[in-house]
Amino acid sequence: MLYTEMTKEQLAAEKAALTEKYDAFKAKGLKLTMARGVPAPEQLDLSINMLLHCLDGDTKSKSGADCRSYGVLDGIPEAKELFMEMLGVGADEVIVGGNSSLQMMYDTIIRALQLGVLGSDKSWCKYDKVKFLCPAPGYDRHFAMCEEFGIEMITVEYKEDGPDMDEVERLVASDESIKGIWCVPMYSNPTGITYSDEVVRRFANLKPAAKDFRIFWDNAYCVHHLVDKEQAHLLNIIDECKKAGNPNMVFEFSSTSKISFPGGGLAVICASKENIDFIKKQMAIQIIGYDKLNQLRHAKYFKNFEGITEHMRHHAAIIRPKFEVVLYKLEQELKPLGIANWTKPTGGYFISFDGMDGTAKRIVALAKEAGVTMTDAGATYPYGKDPRDSNIRIAPTYPSVSELLQAIDLFCICVRLASVEKLLNK
Repeated sequence: MLYTEMTKEQLAAEKAALTEKYDAFKAKGLKLTMARGVPAPEQLDLSINMLLHCLDGDTKSKSGADCRSYGVLDGIPEAKELFMEMLGVGADEVIVGGNSSLQMMYDTIIRALQLGVLGSDKSWCKYDKVKFLCPAPGYDRHFAMCEEFGIEMITVEYKEDGPDMDEVERLVASDESIKGIWCVPMYSNPTGITYSDEVVRRFANLKPAAKDFRIFWDNAYCVHHLVDKEQAHLLNIIDECKKAGNPNMVFEFSSTSKISFPGGGLAVICASKENIDFIKKQMAIQIIGYDKLNQLRHAKYFKNFEGITEHMRHHAAIIRPKFEVVLYKLEQELKPLGIANWTKPTGGYFISFDGMDGTAKRIVALAKEAGVTMTDAGATYPYGKDPRDSNIRIAPTYPSVSELLQAIDLFCICVRLASVEKLLNK
């Protein structure tokens, strides 16, 4: 029976029954988390041979560079080739960095603020205001970065095929202080949406008032398919920007953090040759070269994009059942009650959950009190403020299936309890 069709008496009886179940969970003393998109230990084990005799004493790049020593600022050729095929870019359009694409985004923002970007009249910090568009629900660390640097965030709503492009086009064309937009274009964090071809082309054809406007294209999940037969397709934004006559408008980021090791992978920034040359001049003051031994390990281990693709099938085999468990439980426990909606992603690391308006903070608090940690309610919106207080990001990857069964059972009880309380207080 739909909760909205229940009488006050029925709702009160439901609350009493749910409270009893909730208290039973509290008594278990659980310590589980579905807070962040972290690979499970079994996933990390998939790449362990990369650390065991992978180099066999061979520390030379095919370019002749000794990977134990200084130099090669933008990455050894072998490592570049992995990403060139994965992201569809040229050798002069990519810099292979350290283990964190987030750090490369952070550094890119700092350089823009302090030194400007290609085409800037002045560094961003010399403007009275700097603003970013933030499609939401989105990645909390993107938003935290803007907040850290005093960049004003403007929320843009999502549609089924990506951000509301009518709004994006209107805003960037009308306000010179808008210098960028955050995008997770494939299996978005947390919605799982992949931008449609039309959305990508509209991004490439933007006509921003600011000539130093940049699209920050965080392509973190480009090979993270859960279902082979339902792989999403994403147009190449760098190619589309070239076609549109805006070759310098995009910075694309990616990494192997959820392919090999989050603490020991490779990250990249991709952009036009002109952008890359400009960035390399700035980076040359910051660093002589990144960890080339790690770049060589990755190149020797994966060999090519086919190697990465096969490796990711093993990842999918581990985490797909976890997504299936969560989605099955949500369907069984919540769908008949009409109190929530959620995404059913075919890739990426998250499920985006929307409860009744005004219940997300209560759901997360109830779950935490009973021993299950979720991402903070509101975290998927700029400044941590979800205007509807409804969205919760579910991250199923780290717990074991048995732990996940307990965690999602408790979560469903918390959703139901918070919903009943909301309806009783009407």
